[in-house]
Amino acid sequence: MKKWAKEHGLMLANVGLFLAFFSGMVVSGASDYSEDQLAHGQPAVTVAEYLATGAFLEATFENWESEFLQMGMYVILTVFLFQKGSSESKPMGKAAPQDEDPRGAAVKAATPWPVRRGGWVLKLYEHSLSIMFLVLFLASFILHAVGGSEEYSQEQQSHGQPGVTLLGYLGTSRFWFESFQNWQSEFLAVAVLVGASVYLRERGSPESKPVAEPHYETGA
Repeated sequence: MKKWAKEHGLMLANVGLFLAFFSGMVVSGASDYSEDQLAHGQPAVTVAEYLATGAFLEATFENWESEFLQMGMYVILTVFLFQKGSSESKPMGKAAPQDEDPRGAAVKAATPWPVRRGGWVLKLYEHSLSIMFLVLFLASFILHAVGGSEEYSQEQQSHGQPGVTLLGYLGTSRFWFESFQNWQSEFLAVAVLVGASVYLRERGSPESKPVAEPHYETGA
């Protein structure tokens, strides 16, 4: 068990942090939602009831969609684009292992099944990482719209205005403001990481070049 935990420590740490912060978001979100309800003469809600509200869906998935968009676009952009001196870029002027055609690889017992299978299965597997992020982004985008339309309609009705449909909500400035305010911050963070890794170091991290390596060296 200790060996397994060590081998999967990075993922386990991030899952643990996610659960801790997600729990904090749910509890504080339910409290904030209840305060708003009481201010409008409506009953407070329990944490379980809050999970069924449009406010929870909107708050959760407007953030998730930006994360999946950022990571998916980063995976795709690093296929074609380079940044001289950055540890986040493939090496320039020479072949990278990631570019090797798996169809010419020596097949072993540990070779992933799609590579051994070949054909359309391999074609999908070659792009499975970006496909996964695309599916997660689209699912989060839709759920953001579903939760947002419900919350927006509730606010409209509390002010004596008609609610909106899902498609109607997609046409509001509020929906796109929520999306763009998250998307821009994600790509800013990526740009800072890509640029900073040219000149700055973090000893021991695979996201950094070796501390003594020249600034112009690109890639791992």
